[in-house]
Amino acid sequence: MRTLLALILTALAALALAQPAGTLRLYTSQPEADAAATVAGFNRIHPDVRVEVFRSGTEQVISRFLIEVEAGGPQADVLLVADAPTFELLKERDLLDAYVSPEASAIAAVHVDPAGAYAGTKILATVIAYNRALVSEPVTSWAELAALAPGQIAMPSPSYSGAAAYNLGVMTRAAALGWDWFEALAKSDVLLFQGNGAVLRSVAGGEVPYGIVVDFLPIRAALEGSPVGVVYPDEGVPVITEPVGIVRGNANPEAARAFVDYLLSEAGQRVAVELGYMPLRPGIEVPEGFPALADLSVLSADAAELAATRDADKERFAILFGE
Repeated sequence: MRTLLALILTALAALALAQPAGTLRLYTSQPEADAAATVAGFNRIHPDVRVEVFRSGTEQVISRFLIEVEAGGPQADVLLVADAPTFELLKERDLLDAYVSPEASAIAAVHVDPAGAYAGTKILATVIAYNRALVSEPVTSWAELAALAPGQIAMPSPSYSGAAAYNLGVMTRAAALGWDWFEALAKSDVLLFQGNGAVLRSVAGGEVPYGIVVDFLPIRAALEGSPVGVVYPDEGVPVITEPVGIVRGNANPEAARAFVDYLLSEAGQRVAVELGYMPLRPGIEVPEGFPALADLSVLSADAAELAATRDADKERFAILFGE
């Protein structure tokens, strides 16, 4: 009896030791409310982990992180930002731990780095949003959008938005678009913002009738009564997956791995759906207002190639748009 009791107590002690605790430092480009909900969902499962969050646009998050790296003391344990090319750049510099979550087996392999440096957590397509009070018959394609009279379009700048930087790389490589499309767009007196949220506010407020924006924002706004509509253009849409990765040499590897596991788990994916995002994990119903993942026509390009040309693409865009 004493031996059995000792075994039980040993097992319970080992289980307690296996539970993550302490502080986890998360650097993310998620909107503030979404980051808070994500952390709250994680803490329902792992209440002993105190998550400290630094939140900004992807470009600002990574800039801060790299400054800390150069100073010899990166502060982040986990990165949760917009796009795979960003993680490819970090992987090339050996700044990410390799970790393949057991939950990753439920995610399509195309969204998980084979080396385990990062994994996608959700689907965010970039679409055309429009103001329904200003537009009765919206455009149906990227080509039609670029052909509009000047002063009717807002979009996020690739200099600030990770999603916009990714879109730039993908769309300039799409046969139906390319740099010719951006050159046409540059003649349209486009209103540039630092982030997608500002683009949506510009469209919803009637400053411009059209905006180029990630889909969850206008879909969420429409459900809340905002006068915005959404078009998934005929040529297809670029898609980011807001990957998550663990920083090499982080201070709390157990909590970092637990956080990745949570984001990819059914519980984490359901929280993403509750926030109005399209899940990556199959078998989970998409939120109201979204197309089925199988119905999306996706524009894509190799993440490593996009990472290699990212700075040059952004510089060309800045010159073209007079930034």
